Amino acid sequence: MSDYLTSGEDASKPGYLVLLRHGQTAWSVSGQYTGHTDVPLNEEGRRQAMAGGKRLREAFPEGFGPGHIFSSPLHRASETAQLAGYSDFQTLDDLQEWDYGPAEGRKREEVSDVLGHDWCVWDEGPEKLPAKMQGDWTCTLDEGITVDVHDGVGETVDQAAARARRVIAKVTPLILAGHNVLLVAHAHILRIVTTQWLRVDPHSGRLLRFDTAHHSVLGYYKGDPVIVRWNV
Repeated sequence: MSDYLTSGEDASKPGYLVLLRHGQTAWSVSGQYTGHTDVPLNEEGRRQAMAGGKRLREAFPEGFGPGHIFSSPLHRASETAQLAGYSDFQTLDDLQEWDYGPAEGRKREEVSDVLGHDWCVWDEGPEKLPAKMQGDWTCTLDEGITVDVHDGVGETVDQAAARARRVIAKVTPLILAGHNVLLVAHAHILRIVTTQWLRVDPHSGRLLRFDTAHHSVLGYYKGDPVIVRWNV
């Protein structure tokens, strides 16, 4: 039996904020930055989503109440929610992945080659990349699917953190009322959501590994926001 507080069990206590990362995609395998490009789940990602849903139902057997499930609008997240067994979700634009700007669709090594030094998105961000890297192109995935890629300006980690805080502001009243809330989204934005839940620098998200189709649980301990479980 799960030792989590499930929704409706005790409304006098806060609920939990549950984070579910989407399943595997072609770009999560290749290491290409996948922000707003609508790369779908691959076959393994669909299997992962179903398995991740099973683990999540074991942890939260009573599920999540109406209006307590939110997904990024990108297909890899919404399909993960559906395959995991949580199809009754609302979409939140603020749950879209970090906008990597000119790094979108590229590997870290490619960006580093252009700059002539080792580049890390957490250190320098997309905003430090040259305008010559911006543009629109198409990419054909291994499955034969073509996706449109837009390498724009991108957003800073602080801008992504501002989105994360809006998400937290939206769900906090539900959590304080004793409900569990599920967010289905992407690795970087969920790691940034976690930093903002903990009220620490968003750059600290680099320290949190979050695997595909795994879930993490945030909550309160003696009134402080904490990580309850991570990368399950």
